Order: sequence, then C-alpha cells, then structure tokens
Amino acid sequence: MTQTQREPVLMAVIGGAHGIKGEVRVRSLTKEPEDLGAYGPLFDAKGRTFTVASARAQKNVVVARFREVGDRNAAELLNGTELFVDRSALPEEGEDEFYHADLVGLVARTTDGRVIGEVVAFHDFGAGDILEIAPDDGASVMIPFTQSAVPEVDLELGFLVVEPVAAGLEGAVEAREGEGDA
Repeated sequence: MTQTQREPVLMAVIGGAHGIKGEVRVRSLTKEPEDLGAYGPLFDAKGRTFTVASARAQKNVVVARFREVGDRNAAELLNGTELFVDRSALPEEGEDEFYHADLVGLVARTTDGRVIGEVVAFHDFGAGDILEIAPDDGASVMIPFTQSAVPEVDLELGFLVVEPVAAGLEGAVEAREGEGDA
C-alpha cells in the first residue's frame, strides 16, 4: 500500500476485460455495487490509482471504466487486481454495522466460550454473508453472518460469539475435538 493509505479497506476485485474500450468486470464489495467510486480514487497494492469514470450493474458484477485504463489490452492486465480505499474516506459504521475488513482476524468463540478459530475471510456468494473460520488445526468452517448465528461482535476486544446450532456447527466442533481421542 502507499504511504497515503494508512488503513486500506478492500472495495473491489477486478475481473476480466469487457469490450474493447478498456472496461472491466468488477466484483464490488460496496453496499450498493455501482457506488464503487463514491469514496474517491481507488488504489491497488502497487500504489497505482484508479478513478472510476463510470460504473453500471450487469448481472452479478459491475462493469466499470477507469480513467487510467485506455484499452482492452490494459484492462486484461488488471484481472485479479484488488482495489482499496483508505478507511478515512468511508462513512462511520452504525450500530451493529461492520466493514468486512474489521471481522477478519477476530477470534470466534462459541456461546459457552470455547474457541473455534480465527475469522480468515468474509464471503458473499450471492445467498448471504458468510464468515470463514480457521481453527488452529483442521479444515476451516463457513458460517452464515446473521444475528442468530453471530449474536455478538466485539471489535475492541477482538472476538465474536457464534451460536453453534444457528451457525450449523452443532456437533462439528465436538466431533473435531474428539478426533484426537480415536
């Protein structure tokens, strides 16, 4: 990240080129996908700036045109590029609202205090928000990020509480703990 980006927040990931004029398909992580450029210029990990000239929804992506991208060849080179904005450009979260980046790294505990693992990713495959939690050993688990499955998030103390039944983990945590006993 560049020096001007003190706290980068992932806003989008560029996919393939669209057409011949330098447009790209973008997976936008903003609440309203077309608002990709509403927070000012975006930056990539190399420090390059991307200014949104236009953005329109198309099926499950946004087709965007960046001022800095002049043709299809330049657009094709951007496939997979993550775009960030500095946190200071974003509005303050309301109560019970979180930026995806704030959840990654939190410790996930069950309602009775047992540690499940650490939140390693936040996904949206189209059917709702999903948290990916990686235990110290074994495969990661995915749970819905809903009020019933995750009734408490404490950013200051660095943890979230998972209700195992609502999260679909009933038996999974216990089975994993018992694997070493066999």
